[in-house]
Amino acid sequence: MDVRALRYFVEVVRQQSFTRAAEQLYVTQPTISKMLKQLEDELSCTLLLREGRKLHLTDTGQAVYQRGLTILQEFKQLEAELSDLTELKTGELRLGIPPMVGMQIAGSISAFRQRYPGVELKIAEFGGLTVQQAVMNGSLDIAMTALPLAEEFALNALPLMTHPLCVLVPRTDEWLRRSLIPLAELANHPILIYNEEFSLNRQLMRAFQAAGFTPQIAVRSGQWDFLAAMVQAGMGVAIMPEPICQRLDKNQLLWLPLESDLVWRLGLIWREGSYLSRSAQAWIACCREFWPGEAPRLSL
Repeated sequence: MDVRALRYFVEVVRQQSFTRAAEQLYVTQPTISKMLKQLEDELSCTLLLREGRKLHLTDTGQAVYQRGLTILQEFKQLEAELSDLTELKTGELRLGIPPMVGMQIAGSISAFRQRYPGVELKIAEFGGLTVQQAVMNGSLDIAMTALPLAEEFALNALPLMTHPLCVLVPRTDEWLRRSLIPLAELANHPILIYNEEFSLNRQLMRAFQAAGFTPQIAVRSGQWDFLAAMVQAGMGVAIMPEPICQRLDKNQLLWLPLESDLVWRLGLIWREGSYLSRSAQAWIACCREFWPGEAPRLSL
């Protein structure tokens, strides 16, 4: 079976049009029609039925389409592995990062680009749970996220750095007299918290439950700067990683250590048992150079 014919067939089904499929594949419409006819002849069955401008899959067509998606994905992975033999002169790395860590990894991104200028970096910003799902379904090659991971995901993790958590409060006399804040005390204050797609949200909610209280959630958001603005406006208090707090206005806001075992631990993740591309391995090497203290040696 010619893999091109399978690719043409799948694209026709996706586009529901021979013309649009031809445009996507940069071939002529007669070429696609010819290849699909050859595929039907080879399989001795009809795959598509025309009804006006609509295309309908036959039962065998549906089976070929579903199996074709899997075959083409496997073929794409094979092409990626072979492309790696060019020593990273070309290629891409689909990298996920939490919205909070952009400034912290700017140096490692710069070093990676200098070493491998031919590798295109495609960066997506997601919360921790979303980025874990994206790695699992293959939308991302590798990602940085808060640890520990959600138990339902089969992912490898490489710890890189750990930071303490702080309670962000308005800069008022009440708070200026304090040196730290116990976790249990947060039961008495409205909480401004990251939304549910963030790993830190899940980590904090479990800690609140273990401390025996249900927090008064005032605001949920995926933007740390918005949460900081809400703290400044007197809406409540927020729990943030210490490096994020260091970027805020010290004249308006105050951050005090959270008295708890909770920490903000970041690491790289990739799908367990899957092929780890050379570009992903190179990215891990760059990260290990920037954060050598916590990251263990990794056999790739």
